[in-house]
Amino acid sequence: MLITTMIFTLITGTSLNMTEDKSQILFDFKKPETARAWISVNDNVMGGVSEGKFKITENKTLQFYGNLSLANNGGFASVRSTPSKLLMQKGDSIMLRIKGDGREYTLNLYTSKRLTAFAYRHSFATIKDEWIEVSIPLEKFSATSFGRIISNAPSINPEEIESIGLLLGDKKQGPFQAELEWIKTKTK
Repeated sequence: MLITTMIFTLITGTSLNMTEDKSQILFDFKKPETARAWISVNDNVMGGVSEGKFKITENKTLQFYGNLSLANNGGFASVRSTPSKLLMQKGDSIMLRIKGDGREYTLNLYTSKRLTAFAYRHSFATIKDEWIEVSIPLEKFSATSFGRIISNAPSINPEEIESIGLLLGDKKQGPFQAELEWIKTKTK
């Protein structure tokens, strides 16, 4: 195979990549009606007073913004997609293009199995006012309930993933803002 690839490259001047990655856009925010597929869920569901909102911007991004409060045992704000078939498979990675405020955010994956306050999570840092691309393999997500890791939970079943969310819960009070340009899957 290596010799075939080298000959192809010499003849055509183009490299032959047999392990080409494939990606599929799950969400882009080019149309204002995309907002209908997203909801905010904040700590007010348990008595907190954080405010997390979102909107589709003129730049065709999803802006997640608000104020994180630790009052009344609160401390999280989030936005998530409404349930739909996302058609993920084993070996996929979730990728997103995000411009943050330098805070650490958490990407949540929700499955079709309805469990209270249950999600698979992975946290990542943003760089203040800079666009970055984040890629997280599905096997790196940890099962959580009420924000705590569940060590004996089963691994995520990609076929059951039906919603993606972005959460801020870094225990730092104050305003926040992050912008998403797109979310996609990457299959090896």
